Amino acid sequence: MTKSYDLIIAGAGVGGSALATVMARAGKSVLLLEQTVVFEDKVRGEWIAPWGVAETKRLTLYDVLIKAGGHHLLRHVTYDESRLPAESEARALPLGIFAADVPGPLCIGHPHHCQTLFDEAGRTPGVTALRGIRMIKIVPGESPSVRYEQNGAEHGAKARLIVGADGRISAVRESAGIKLHQDKPHHWFAGLLVEGAHGWSEDLQAVGTEGDLGFLAFPQGNGRVRLYGGYALEQRKRFSGVDGARNFLDAFRMVSAPDNKHLADATPAGPLLSFFNNDSWTDEPFAPGVVLIGDAAGWNDPIIGLGLSITYRDVRIVSDILKASDDWSTSAFAPYAEERRERMRRLRFVAALTATLDMEFDAAARARRKSFQERSAADLSLGLHAAAVMAGPDVPPPEAFTEAYRARVLGI
Repeated sequence: MTKSYDLIIAGAGVGGSALATVMARAGKSVLLLEQTVVFEDKVRGEWIAPWGVAETKRLTLYDVLIKAGGHHLLRHVTYDESRLPAESEARALPLGIFAADVPGPLCIGHPHHCQTLFDEAGRTPGVTALRGIRMIKIVPGESPSVRYEQNGAEHGAKARLIVGADGRISAVRESAGIKLHQDKPHHWFAGLLVEGAHGWSEDLQAVGTEGDLGFLAFPQGNGRVRLYGGYALEQRKRFSGVDGARNFLDAFRMVSAPDNKHLADATPAGPLLSFFNNDSWTDEPFAPGVVLIGDAAGWNDPIIGLGLSITYRDVRIVSDILKASDDWSTSAFAPYAEERRERMRRLRFVAALTATLDMEFDAAARARRKSFQERSAADLSLGLHAAAVMAGPDVPPPEAFTEAYRARVLGI
């Protein structure tokens, strides 16, 4: 027996569950399908930029995240080996200046984030939310449909539209024949959740570079902090093996950031995973009967931490289109493709520039960082790429995403 819905959403993580809730609230019937039985820590994004927080408010999901323990960060410090810690801390940046009525970025553990939104979708009338699904067949086109297996039984469903929210290795994207582009990796990126870091200020996020590691730290409250570290491609096995987590934490002990000792002394609370930093994108995140959101549509280099913000904007734009009219044809999604194409182009530019500044470790890179920090303190226009991260890629002027601007930042 084949059941009919307005929407079938493959993938019930952040993007899929958020879209299911928003569309069901608008009176649409939604089948939400999730492969996993339990959301696991796969070292995915747990930091929502201020512009992404604003998107959660527009979707009326912000209060859901706060009730689930969402934790705001209020200050940012950039540390560097070229200056004393006190100098870095004197330049602390308040994080409530980037989006109206948003005190700063919002952090929430990724598995908990996914489960919170899945539960919200499941109790929203109009959503049928299923887990433990094995997708058998996805049929895009004029009459979209899927066949899937749950508990050994095969089922069929059809809908006006299939939404691919099924992550980087997207079965929906593959079935629709949508091409994925990827650039070359620049460095390795490792992530680890720690607990017991009570000496670290819970409202402070920090980044920095010393020696051969670039680090990022994002507190989640109650002594839990998500840590990331970038390191050179040739150090592939640097944090592998049984001592990997301990070696990773020890690398956080830095003269330029002495409070990192609280991070290094903390206890691992999840897996340590390393992955390439590269970007990926699609030219058109739609095909007949299909639209993609989140990582399925292409992802940004995690060095600037915008995966969740990108996903929430995808959900907002796609849901606005679906609620605006009964035209769910490919032409209806052309504005989404156009906006996302430029958004991701700008963010690729910013991420590549940030990687050059923060994740290169030779003498020339150290001199380049020092020069940039000195020049940007006197010329605030050299920080426009950072504004794209915090306030949104549509906020800085177009010239902030040109080779001329890049040359100014790097002192070329």
